[in-house]
Amino acid sequence: MDEDLITRAKHVLTKLNLDGKRKSIREIEAESTHQDFWKDSQAAAKKMKQMAALQKELEDGEMLELLIEDGNATELEKTVGRFEFALYLSGPYDRSDAIFAIHSGQGGTEAMDWTAMLYRMYLRFCERKGWATEELDKTLGEEAGIKSVTIQVTGSFAYGFLKAESGVHRLVRQSPFNADKLRQTSFAMTEVLPVIEDAGATVIRDEDLEWDFYRAGGKGGQNVNKVSSAVRLRHTPSGIVVQCQAERDQFQNRQVALSMLRAKLWAMEEEARLKEVTRQKGEYKTPGWGNQIRSYVLHPYHMVKDLRTQYETGNTGRVLDGDIEDFIVAYLKKIA
Repeated sequence: MDEDLITRAKHVLTKLNLDGKRKSIREIEAESTHQDFWKDSQAAAKKMKQMAALQKELEDGEMLELLIEDGNATELEKTVGRFEFALYLSGPYDRSDAIFAIHSGQGGTEAMDWTAMLYRMYLRFCERKGWATEELDKTLGEEAGIKSVTIQVTGSFAYGFLKAESGVHRLVRQSPFNADKLRQTSFAMTEVLPVIEDAGATVIRDEDLEWDFYRAGGKGGQNVNKVSSAVRLRHTPSGIVVQCQAERDQFQNRQVALSMLRAKLWAMEEEARLKEVTRQKGEYKTPGWGNQIRSYVLHPYHMVKDLRTQYETGNTGRVLDGDIEDFIVAYLKKIA
């Protein structure tokens, strides 16, 4: 068998740290036998979910060990490749669910239509991955499209994958809103945050919060709720404002708003950390306006190109239908 393949497989096994996983599983098993373990049902369920994930990783690692011994090069190559990619998603919140937002930029109605196109693209991508999506907040455009939309994406490694999509997306096409069908450039920005379940990860004091409650509105200003279930939350020290108007009760919307705020505060802290780390290495770019990550050209030719990795394709239809995993993988490999 190829020595390079064996070396790659052993490197993966080292990274997997199977002995460490066995130890963690034993610790959770011992903890679950304590009388008070199930008193906090949410914490207990989280621990058991963690143990199940560790057991699955341990089984996969043990299978990799067997493949090395068996000498099946074809299966080993396939398995090593899968594990190597999984190692790209080893950040502290890469396994987490994600809060995903799209905001229209320069271009008026064109940009709002572009935001709606991106929204459809990402919903299709989530369907391909088997992830569940829930709309938390949406503001429609006056004439067409979407001004802003925020969703929660629930699924394995949702944040790990979607973090690659954070930044500005540029569209060039013939305008469908102009009689002369002039060439138009539009912009939209995506924002991706992890759902952080650990309330202690970022300290949020009650006295720093300002709450506003209102009725969730539908298209054309119609009320979809007769009670003030929608919430708007302002964090006074940071100035961060979040809102949630999903079709749920006020308590649930409050919990979601706090989750969104916790994620945004974490993102601020992470950005500050990255700035310090890269201060001596070069300019750090935040995934905001001015930091374009991908260009989608529909006229006078067809091409989608990621400006960070130079990965491109001429099949714009498939990309806009949610086939974007190759772009994500290329980026994750680049930053690994």
